[in-house]
Amino acid sequence: MALDGCGLFCKYTLFIFNIIFALVGFAFLGLGLWLRFSDSTRGIFQVEDFNSSAFVIAVTVLIALGSVMLIVVVFGDYGACNEKRCALQVFSVLLTILAVAEIAVGVVAYSSKEQVGQHIVEFYGSLYVLYLNSGDPVIGATLTFIHKMLHCCGVTGVVVLELAKNTCPKADGFWEKIQQPNCPLLILDVFNRKVALVMGIFVGTGVLLIMALVCTIVLLKQTKRSQQEVSAYYTTVY
Repeated sequence: MALDGCGLFCKYTLFIFNIIFALVGFAFLGLGLWLRFSDSTRGIFQVEDFNSSAFVIAVTVLIALGSVMLIVVVFGDYGACNEKRCALQVFSVLLTILAVAEIAVGVVAYSSKEQVGQHIVEFYGSLYVLYLNSGDPVIGATLTFIHKMLHCCGVTGVVVLELAKNTCPKADGFWEKIQQPNCPLLILDVFNRKVALVMGIFVGTGVLLIMALVCTIVLLKQTKRSQQEVSAYYTTVY
């Protein structure tokens, strides 16, 4: 079926969008599955008291979100590459749901920033306890990344007493060899100061999804017109 310039642009835009979406989906799903079934974290999901913890919720969201994103990619790529209207229609519905969800999460995160901040701190605390109990090098690398990014040192900040001091950043000056900011308070402070940016990221992602939705609608109209032209041609010939 022949597409004009706008239709071809939308087709290849959706293809590139789906590649990026697939990479992010695989990353979310892979990380979520590793955290769910890793030997050092599997036990958390077997303890009933932890079922509502921030760590369990975060892992569940990663797995669910990664799976949904990959399902969206399958419909999007199949519909765009083969110009299948049914697949594109499903793709457009899924994009609409994701776009609304992204924007809603951003608004909720901004309006409930204190509760969200506490959940993030709780998630950090879960990683910290897991590392102390298991010594898992991947969790250790994650803590090291967080500590270096925020320039903080564990839950105490007292380098001499800190149980995970091997994950703490290099001290800047003599005093930081003794005392550095503790991560829970710093995480809460940074989140409260950057919550507008967090909302902007979610809303911006929602806008990108809406742009992909617009391209999908254009492609749907183009394929419908092409089908009508082909049908009219065969009606005239036969």
